[in-house]
Amino acid sequence: MRKHRRKHVAAGIAALAVTVLAGCGTSATGDDGADGDTTTLTVFAAASLQGSFEDLAEQFEDAHDGVDVRLSFAGSSDLVAQVQQGAPADVFASADTANMDKLVADDLVGNPQDFATNTLEIAVPPDNPAGVETLADLAAPDVKLVLCAPEVPCGAASAKVEDAAGLDLQPVSEEQSVTDVLGKVIAGEADAGLVYVTDVAAAGDDVEGVEFPESDSAVNTYPIAPVADGGDEQADLAQQFVDLVLSDDGQQTLAGFGFAAP
Repeated sequence: MRKHRRKHVAAGIAALAVTVLAGCGTSATGDDGADGDTTTLTVFAAASLQGSFEDLAEQFEDAHDGVDVRLSFAGSSDLVAQVQQGAPADVFASADTANMDKLVADDLVGNPQDFATNTLEIAVPPDNPAGVETLADLAAPDVKLVLCAPEVPCGAASAKVEDAAGLDLQPVSEEQSVTDVLGKVIAGEADAGLVYVTDVAAAGDDVEGVEFPESDSAVNTYPIAPVADGGDEQADLAQQFVDLVLSDDGQQTLAGFGFAAP
């Protein structure tokens, strides 16, 4: 994977801090100090999309002179709450349709379009200290399991596979994003975590992935939409970013990060 020169803002406070730069067609001097204005396009995206959207944002900037794409990654439910509270965003990409539907109901986004799917996989440390080989192994009392919180898409998917397998999983913690779950496994704070197949692939040698057949019962569909009320110029840029994600090039980029077609 090529090295990205991208800067992305963290969710929450940092997302709110770019109010002057993002939304409503606002322009500002570029970060490199060059003459001329830079138009900022702010994209809120589910944490599991980080690698692929960093790549897509770079492609978009290369094709749009004077546009700076600012990326904010977090759990989809957290990002929805931020948009509902007025945080500046031009595009929202969710890891499930349920969270996108909340913004649709509030008339805060345009027409969502599905652009990818993802499934769960068990992530364990490279030495797999708990000997996890199946989903049922996660229910063992001596296995330190970490899951996403129920309101987060990966948490809702975890609940579906748990029900499909007839298990009662008791995690030691519930996290607000899939990257937080992965981080605890990498740090050795958990024996296992339920994350997406794309997260296992992105982690490389830091974790091992354990596939399980019950994952087919919880396939997450990812929708994307422009956020409403961004102004004509900003709305046009937002739609162009959405179009890139949906394009053949965008789909090829996503596939390279392990996402399946919608």
